[in-house]
Amino acid sequence: MSNYPTLYILRHGETEWNLANRLQGHFDSRLTETGRAQAAAQNAILRRCNLSDFSALSSPQGRALITAQIALDGLGIDVATDAQLAEIGIGAWAGENREVLLRQTPAARDSYDLYEHAPEGEGFAALYQRCHAFLDSLTGPHVLVTHGITSRMLRLILLGRDLAVLRDMQGGQGVVFHLEGGQQKRLTL
Repeated sequence: MSNYPTLYILRHGETEWNLANRLQGHFDSRLTETGRAQAAAQNAILRRCNLSDFSALSSPQGRALITAQIALDGLGIDVATDAQLAEIGIGAWAGENREVLLRQTPAARDSYDLYEHAPEGEGFAALYQRCHAFLDSLTGPHVLVTHGITSRMLRLILLGRDLAVLRDMQGGQGVVFHLEGGQQKRLTL
């Protein structure tokens, strides 16, 4: 485990495709009203944090960037984008319904496994390498706005955990994960 800077990691708010149980990957779907409210909750959480000397990076995907704009509104931090924060690529399965894919994919025990089995997908090992390279490039404290699987992978690396426990990493929309000194704290309203 390297000596990483202090980070706040956010997942985008709920999207229309989250509600429809569709995989998004590199495709995009608009935030729902609930998703916008979750981003506003993240803003309220971040207002309680000392963010002086922090920078902000977001996935360039619309759902994350809109969340970042809402979550950081009024905090005096400009949001830049970094493609390394994009969601795990799921190739040919982007936009498809999870339940349908699970019925068609006997090797997948649950929807989590779909990310590893997606034809032309990125897979967890490649996502691990991408996230590790990204974290190694950070030079100071940041607020990061990303996606469900990518957030879990970043936090797994920051906590020095094995890839085998990725599915056990806590998630959530409308919350903020504070990572510092190899420790994680889940912040809520």
